[in-house]
Parts: sequence; structure tokens; C-alpha cells
Amino acid sequence: MPRNSPLFSISNLVKTFSPGKGTTVSALSGVNMEIREGELLLIAGANGSGKTVLMLILAGLMDPDEGELLFRGQPLGGAIGELRRHLGLVFQDPDAQTVGETVAEDIAFGPKNLGLSKPAVMERVQNALEALGLEHKRDWPPRNLSGGEKRRLAVAGVLAMGCGTIIMDEPFANLDWPGVVQVLEIIRQLKNEGKTVILLTHELEKVLAFADRLIILDRGIIREDGKPADVLDRLKDSYGVRDPRRNYGAVEDCTWL
Repeated sequence: MPRNSPLFSISNLVKTFSPGKGTTVSALSGVNMEIREGELLLIAGANGSGKTVLMLILAGLMDPDEGELLFRGQPLGGAIGELRRHLGLVFQDPDAQTVGETVAEDIAFGPKNLGLSKPAVMERVQNALEALGLEHKRDWPPRNLSGGEKRRLAVAGVLAMGCGTIIMDEPFANLDWPGVVQVLEIIRQLKNEGKTVILLTHELEKVLAFADRLIILDRGIIREDGKPADVLDRLKDSYGVRDPRRNYGAVEDCTWL
């Protein structure tokens, strides 16, 4: 699809949960937004703001209670096969999506499930290993990788499936400086390749410089949506998101690379 054409169109999305004793919790309340092909979108918000719920709905892993969700102009229910070929998730805990005994086997899992031939699978595995700098660790058990390397492995598996859109949930969680730098290099590479990248994070100081757009999600409601500098100018303390320009100066300075 052409860059900047609508990828997701979301109207009046609602999701509630019932934890028990007759109570309900609103995770998303009337969310309206559009995500375009090829953009790097940051969705920021405090813990409990609804970021992960929104990610699971976008990925077709959770159904909303109300609202409309279109993927490339089609209702998500009728486009779920195309969605799952196109979109890949990198969870906050990369161990949760590790399935192979070795790095290479883990990357191969997705392409195999697409029904590709063995030579095609091996080619995709090799390309992903090279692209993510993991070729020298192809025979390592994933559990022996560093935190940054595990996230690189998760992205390698997504790319091996041919995904053009990547959602990363809190990609810098529990990483040291070298791990953050590794993940940022991946994000910059994906952006340069024209992939659609959606990052759910509250650590804006690490990655804001690469963002085309910033959304602030607060208690299930989109409070702000626009160019990063404009959104930060309107930021309220009650949203639980800190303006990184207090320490970094300008949006373009907000990166750990």
C-alpha cells in the first residue's frame, strides 16, 4: 500500500472489563484514531492507560465491546488473515513469545506456519539473522541472550514473516543502556525501511526524536494526538506523561542514540 494511506481507522472504540462484585472497569472509552502506512507512531500513557488493550485489539487478539475497526478499509473481522500476515507484535516480555530451542529455530517458527517451503524458510531466517545482527548467535538458546538481544530476536521473527507493521509494547522495559541502544537502532532501521512502527511507551526521552506522531492515552481516552512538539506543548501533569524536553531541550534531542 502507498505510504500515508490509511492502515487502521478506528471509530468510537470501547472496551470494559468486569473484575467482579458487580463492578466494571473502562479500559478504552470512545477511542477515535487513524494510523497510516509507513508512520512511526508513539502512544504514550501511564500504566493502566489502556495502551496494551489497544494493542491487542489492533492485532485482532481481543474484541472491542463497541465501535468500528477497519484494516485497510475493510472491517477487521473480514480481514483477519491479511492482518496476521502483515502485523507483528513484540511484547514487553520477549520471553513470552520465544518458542524455539535456538535463535534460528525461533525465527523459523513463523515462516513455517505460513506454509513456506524449507528453502524459503531458510532464506528468510538467514536474512532476518543478518538484518538484526544475530547471525553469530544463530545456534544459541534464546534464554542465553541479553535483554536487548531477546527483543532483537522478537523483531527478527516478525520480519521473517514478512510483516510490514510492527507494534512494540514498552520496548525499553528492564533494559540497560546497551540494550536500549540496540532496540533504538532497530527502530531507526525499521523507520528507514518504510515499515509502520507503533510504539507503546512512557519513556519518551529515549525515542521521541524518531516519531512522526504522538498520541497521549489517559484512562482509556485519547487526550492528545498530533506532531510531538505540539502535543507536548499541551501536555497536562494529570496524564502521567513527562515532557522530556525539560532535560533534552528539543524533540530532536530526545533519543539515547
